[in-house]
Amino acid sequence: MRRTDAVVHDKLRLVPLSVSADRIAHVALRCAVLLAKLDAAGRPVDRTGAGAVLEVYPAASLLGWGLRHRGYKQSRTPDALASIADDLLAAAPWLDCGPYEETIRRSHDAFDAVIAALTARAASLGQTSPPSEGDLATARTEGWIAIPDSPISQLI
Repeated sequence: MRRTDAVVHDKLRLVPLSVSADRIAHVALRCAVLLAKLDAAGRPVDRTGAGAVLEVYPAASLLGWGLRHRGYKQSRTPDALASIADDLLAAAPWLDCGPYEETIRRSHDAFDAVIAALTARAASLGQTSPPSEGDLATARTEGWIAIPDSPISQLI
């Protein structure tokens, strides 16, 4: 486990997937390539989340905002995603997904993209938990998951 994974577990009782897990390993490798390309293009990557790139764990963001975060990716609970999307839209009535609202109710990938964008907004407003001073050096190497620490209603 990375240090950020341990912090997520301590704060929220969630266990992020390991980058070696079959469901995320390919994505982690693609991310590493993108980060290297950004660096090569003169946009150094700050893995602490203080720069242009932010690591998001959608379940941690949802839980950080006090929203339900379980079951919406499982095919045996097809109505769970629509229900959690309803919760999100009720908690953030200013959020207008326009013609894509139905998409976030049907696609957990689209829903997660919205959560990632909202988490990035929260980070830009200083509404996520940065690494502590003691975790900063480790976060620069391992990365850091942004966890919202303010209500989602404060994102506007």
